[in-house]
Amino acid sequence: MNAELETKEKSEVEQISTTKKQYRDIEATINIYTSFNNTLVHVTDMSGKTLAKVTGGMVTKHDRLKANPTIGMFIAKRISEQIKELGVKSLYVRIRTKTRNPAPGPGAHAIVKSLSREGFKILNILDTTRNPRGGPKKKGGRRGRRP
Repeated sequence: MNAELETKEKSEVEQISTTKKQYRDIEATINIYTSFNNTLVHVTDMSGKTLAKVTGGMVTKHDRLKANPTIGMFIAKRISEQIKELGVKSLYVRIRTKTRNPAPGPGAHAIVKSLSREGFKILNILDTTRNPRGGPKKKGGRRGRRP
């Protein structure tokens, strides 16, 4: 009789301990680099350690499709599978593009939209595109370029 009570008590304690275990809400930064030729996604934790990295070339072998919104959705699916295992729930999104064209490439919007559909909480979206300020002196001299 005592042995049965002890096993029941142990099983109750085990059930309580498993139900009380709560997972923390881990935050990560997702860096999206989009051009009109390729899409690169790099996920880091808040200290800068790489958690996952997926590019357009890892999803498709057709060069013309690497910057496609459909491929962006596949990239987001792969990223979400990898970081869900690590317990990441919320994301800071940083989008970077080429300096000449300030508009993000076609895959960036699809990636952000797909990640929010997967159940991630998007905390912030930031544009980190580098832009030149001034730069070197233009060619032509003081009186400009003459024909």
